Amino acid sequence: MGVLDGKVILITGGGNGIGRECALQAAAAGAKVVVNDLGGSVSGGDEGSVGPAQAVVDEIRAAGGQAVANSDSVTDFKAVQGMVEQAKDMFGGLHAIINPAGILRDGMFHKMSEADWDAVIDVHLRGAYNVTRASVELFREQQDGAYVLFTSTSGIIGNIGQANYAAAKMGVAGLSRIIAMEGALKNVRSNVIAPFAWTRMIATIPVKDEASAQRVERIRTRMRADQVATFAVSLCSASASHVTGQIFGVRGNEVVVFDQPRPVRSVSRIDGWTPETLIEHGLPALAGGFMGLEATAGVFTWDPV
Repeated sequence: MGVLDGKVILITGGGNGIGRECALQAAAAGAKVVVNDLGGSVSGGDEGSVGPAQAVVDEIRAAGGQAVANSDSVTDFKAVQGMVEQAKDMFGGLHAIINPAGILRDGMFHKMSEADWDAVIDVHLRGAYNVTRASVELFREQQDGAYVLFTSTSGIIGNIGQANYAAAKMGVAGLSRIIAMEGALKNVRSNVIAPFAWTRMIATIPVKDEASAQRVERIRTRMRADQVATFAVSLCSASASHVTGQIFGVRGNEVVVFDQPRPVRSVSRIDGWTPETLIEHGLPALAGGFMGLEATAGVFTWDPV
């Protein structure tokens, strides 16, 4: 008996990296799987093919599982509706979606083109909207549905050169929160994961100095895609139906729950503020609650487990 027996799961970006591991582990846990992958490059600039998704399907079937391939783009709402219908036609339903599909178009913000901004927002944020909107009515009607969406510490904490990616991933976190709130009475759950794992996308990070080289090497050797997938699959289980609206991180064998923005300090003045009094008194009083500008590596300073 697996933790996903009887479940049907759609997994986007399922041909490589975290998506591939999610598909394999979901099938091993008893789920019937729709493996979606456009089959394109990390930058998303090519046409793609069904090959990567079909290879994962073949591997699942060889192990005795049930799966079907799909090579449509998550950026196309009608195509995503087709993925939902494919799950229903092939396997009789749909109970969860894991959505790690993504691309990168890194660059300093002052040099970023509209095309690179739009492409990343389209895949990550529009893609998350498409997979949730195309299925949420079904999930609400059957009062059973789980979303596992993907955010990033590039948004939650920050990372130089990834303004488009960070903006999209923070948007995904906000979307997930509202879906969880609105779906609570209908047993529709939504959580997000900020993954730390060696994938094709991480492999594109430029190594400019010894510190970044050591960081990339730690990711490559100690933080694997299958560790992220294990947690993603667990969130789709009925036994985790009480877990919703959360932001998690998976870093090797370490699972993190992140806080979400809440007031940490406030100041008030009974007769109101002026620019001068705010500069002299208000902002200095709030300064103890200010966040620094350190990137992810400056926050997660310890080695992964």
